[in-house]
Amino acid sequence: MRQALWVSVLAVVAMVGAAEAGPGAVHCGKLVDVRAGKVLADQVVVFDAAGIVTAVGPAATTKLPSGIKASDLTALTCLPGLIDAHTHLTGNATDHGYLALGISIPRAATIGVKNARITLMAGFTTVRDVGADGYADVAVRDAIAAGDVPGPRMLVAGPMISITGGHGDDNLLPFEFHHSADGVADGPWALRAKVRQNVKYGVDLIKIAASGGVLSKGDAAGGEQFTLEEMQAIVAEAHKLGRKVAAHAHGTQAIKDAIIAGVDSVEHASLIDAEGIKLAKAHGTFLVFDIYNDDFILGEGLKNGMLPESIEKEKAIGRLQRENFRKAFQGGARMAFGTDAGVYPHGDNARQFTKMVEWGMQPIDAIRAATLNAAELLGWKDKVGELAPGHFADVIAVSGDPLADVKVLEHVQFVMKGGVVVKTAPN
Repeated sequence: MRQALWVSVLAVVAMVGAAEAGPGAVHCGKLVDVRAGKVLADQVVVFDAAGIVTAVGPAATTKLPSGIKASDLTALTCLPGLIDAHTHLTGNATDHGYLALGISIPRAATIGVKNARITLMAGFTTVRDVGADGYADVAVRDAIAAGDVPGPRMLVAGPMISITGGHGDDNLLPFEFHHSADGVADGPWALRAKVRQNVKYGVDLIKIAASGGVLSKGDAAGGEQFTLEEMQAIVAEAHKLGRKVAAHAHGTQAIKDAIIAGVDSVEHASLIDAEGIKLAKAHGTFLVFDIYNDDFILGEGLKNGMLPESIEKEKAIGRLQRENFRKAFQGGARMAFGTDAGVYPHGDNARQFTKMVEWGMQPIDAIRAATLNAAELLGWKDKVGELAPGHFADVIAVSGDPLADVKVLEHVQFVMKGGVVVKTAPN
């Protein structure tokens, strides 16, 4: 029996690795044109053998490749694959605080494999993973890219860069362990060295902790941690090496200094003020508000290992973050969809759409944040984020009209990544 089980497992792995794209097509009953902001009826998406879209148009007039019959999605509404620009695939929502100390780097990588599949099945075909110990996220990204395991396309940050004792440090152990997290450094030149180290080991972007955090021990979420000079050194080094910079920043001044330093995105942005919104708009800095997970932290956090002080910090800033999300959107700042998946259970990413609409967006705005805007933030606007010629054939489909009820995105019926079907609705 054990031998038969292993044969079955190996067969599944082989199928994942051997899956090939088209040429092919999908016939959508409706299709959301995210750029035009409208739903088109009776559309087909055609893609080539490399899984790249070659045509999108009305079923009656769009020519299919010879011998190709389009997959029937006429009962569903199609959209481009969604993008979550703030995930932590190598972490579980059940392993916070001291519970995380028992998780090794190899174990984190296997957790990442599990969560990558869950995320893909939820309709998120691309993610930006913004922080993992020991470069476990690099391993997961490379396994997906090699076809060894299923998952979304990933851009990864490796260890978050932090000051000693800051949000990105490991502050749970006493002095006698003499332990610091992988990304800890102090001073401009030491921080440049950390950027170089992360690049050496394969990261796609740099993540920094510009302020304290909710889930870290012993710091104030709104307190600034790096100096402006330190952040400027990090950004200069990262940009020189062709990497964008994402700044974790809850605090008002930390947000403004990070933007002035030249970061490409501010994560959380909980206590941003009117000046910070104007700065973000002037610099073209993306804001990535994770406004769903407040519900999970306050409802489930303690039993999943979050420290009591973390719950109190979340109580202090959770609602303010949502109010400032609305102000930033109304102020015209560029905004990308990011959820902090791993704080809450992976696969529930789409629950944030409802919160974004509740706090000021129209459904199309929220969907654009997870498609066009997120693609631009990632530097992949010519690859993902819309169904158009030259882009990957990343197609998801739902029942109903997401422009009328964005909640339908929580129940994705069909997922195609790069022309390969990875999920279909049960019969």
